[in-house]
Amino acid sequence: MTSNSVDVLLVGGGAMSTTLGVLLKQLDPSMTILMVERLGSIAKESTDGWNNAGTGHAAYCELNYTSENDDGSVNIDKAVKINAAFEISLQFWSYLVKQGLMPAPQEFIHRVPHQSFVWGQRNVDMLKARHAAMSAHPAFKEMQFTEDREKMREWMPLVMNNRNDSEPLAATRIEHGADVNFGAIARNMSKHLETLDNFELSLNCEVKDLNKRSDGRWDVEIEQNGARKTIDAKFVFLGAGGGALPLLQKAEVQEGKGFGGFPVSGQWLVCEKPELVEQHFAKVYGAAPIGAPPMSVPHLDTRIIDGKKAILFGPFAGFTTKFLKTGSFFDLPKSVRFDNIKPMLSVGKNNMDLTRYLISEVMQSHKDRCNSLRQFFPDAKDEDWELAYAGQRVQIIKKDEKLGGKLEFGTEAITTEDGSLAALLGASPGASTTVNTMIGILERCFHERVASPEWQAKMKEMVPSYGESLVENTELLLSIRANTLETLNLKP
Repeated sequence: MTSNSVDVLLVGGGAMSTTLGVLLKQLDPSMTILMVERLGSIAKESTDGWNNAGTGHAAYCELNYTSENDDGSVNIDKAVKINAAFEISLQFWSYLVKQGLMPAPQEFIHRVPHQSFVWGQRNVDMLKARHAAMSAHPAFKEMQFTEDREKMREWMPLVMNNRNDSEPLAATRIEHGADVNFGAIARNMSKHLETLDNFELSLNCEVKDLNKRSDGRWDVEIEQNGARKTIDAKFVFLGAGGGALPLLQKAEVQEGKGFGGFPVSGQWLVCEKPELVEQHFAKVYGAAPIGAPPMSVPHLDTRIIDGKKAILFGPFAGFTTKFLKTGSFFDLPKSVRFDNIKPMLSVGKNNMDLTRYLISEVMQSHKDRCNSLRQFFPDAKDEDWELAYAGQRVQIIKKDEKLGGKLEFGTEAITTEDGSLAALLGASPGASTTVNTMIGILERCFHERVASPEWQAKMKEMVPSYGESLVENTELLLSIRANTLETLNLKP
């Protein structure tokens, strides 16, 4: 395919674009698609295995996905929605495995139990209430709770060795949690797409400008190896991670007005010593310190990337003005516009806790970070751990009538009214809910075709629960889950 005119232009070669590309080619193999990636290979920014925690976010262990009510009870609505969204990803990956379009599951996903672990009486009471609320829901009925130290020692020996005996402790556990290599998923999807007719991947290729034409199509100027050309596209998807916001601003669409970005860099402590790695098999999430933002929830994780095991602890945040790891220090200042300066200044003024948190994180030494680690793993030795740098998380800043602007810690899909352009902004739960998010974009931007009997049937084939709510139909959820756990080797 060498034409400069395409049905679909996918910008960015990460989890989002590759997923949307595969969905579209399954729905209409004749569709012409060009995917452009500014780096020399696919999935090298936030999607890459070491640039994220690899947690299959299903709300099993992440305490920030539930909230406490004034009466001490726990609201699990957000957790149920995130769980259902992750189940949609599992269905689609299962379909691709069964069709032979993805490799064996162990190449990209592994069963790793998901646990919450807290200390201090207030946190123990909170976790007990959380377990009571969640285990009463069919989606979380297999969640175990314990305050028994011997049981916890069985679940997480490294965490329990030489721990203070007088401190109240509690933990929950779900056996069928997942550790996901999103980089491997994106690379395998791209590999499949490259075997298809009417699909082309252009690497080292950067979008320089986007202009809407009077006929509703887009002229997109791209640069590759110093040469520029214009691509004529009917539909454009900006799935460029932290790079999506500047591109959305260049598109000058009404729906993109008022959005800003707040970049936060992530760091991890990583241990690859076999004698320690073999003693830990779980993703253990704690509670965020009081006053710290949701993204600061500490966790000690088993990671399995390309067959190699490691333990990861973090995240530790840092501040940079780059929107991508390979971006420019001018990314943040260049993103300030007349339409978003008020929300951005309001967020700065109203989030002093976040500012203080970031300053304290930036000032930490290796010993400081290892002291934080020792709250989880009391016997940890500084010399066994190295600092690694994760991908950039560009949190969303948007207009707010009361506050002027607010900081959002989720993922947001923005689509134009005519469905000719879509962009994905934000961070967590990110790649875990990719399939659900991309289906949402299909429904908004290709609504007439999605409504057709042919596309409806294909959607049901790829995602058997499509068109039904896994939040409301828990019987369907459990039957779907039994199939996906079997197909993806996630069954305990």
